[in-house]
Amino acid sequence: MSNRFAQLAFTTTVRRHQELHGSDRAYRKAMEGPEDVDRIGPDEAAFIGQRESFYLATVSETGWPYIQHRGGPRGFLRVLDEHTLGFADLRGNRQYITRGNLDHDDRVALFLMDYTHQARLKALGRARVVEDDPALVEALSVEGVSGRPERAVLIDVEGLNWNCPQHIPQMFSRRTVEESLLPLHDRIAELEERNAELRAALAKAGR
Repeated sequence: MSNRFAQLAFTTTVRRHQELHGSDRAYRKAMEGPEDVDRIGPDEAAFIGQRESFYLATVSETGWPYIQHRGGPRGFLRVLDEHTLGFADLRGNRQYITRGNLDHDDRVALFLMDYTHQARLKALGRARVVEDDPALVEALSVEGVSGRPERAVLIDVEGLNWNCPQHIPQMFSRRTVEESLLPLHDRIAELEERNAELRAALAKAGR
């Protein structure tokens, strides 16, 4: 676990429970480390770039948490630099819960899941909503999505944490299955073509 993620997530009450259950020593080094924000490295960037969805958590002014699912083709969540993520916010059901929550508190949490390989990346950061920059919205937009991009959302990442694969169910998307079957389809087509050639040769030979 990174120093910064632990420092943000492990509040006084959290540490009290860690001490109570004997896990505080395992995390003490992270708590005592430098408070520099985490960097999106090559591994994180590659993982983020392959995601077709993520979960975004915000908190309302009444204190209630809210989690929203965001989906799109691979690459719809962009790594803009080693500290910033961005995506084009599409028109949805027009409830604007996340949008309103961000007016109150810009802090967000992201869960990025890879169910195929049972991997999970968590991120803590601060979100900025950009309403008046059509060029930025267009730059963050991707093909293959339904819905009109309305605004850009930029996330200044402060903490990152890779989670263990325990209890993550292994699931495969339709796209993943189709991609894995492509070599088999090609091989079947090749064998069928070869079989047709052999049948034709046998027929020509009168057998």
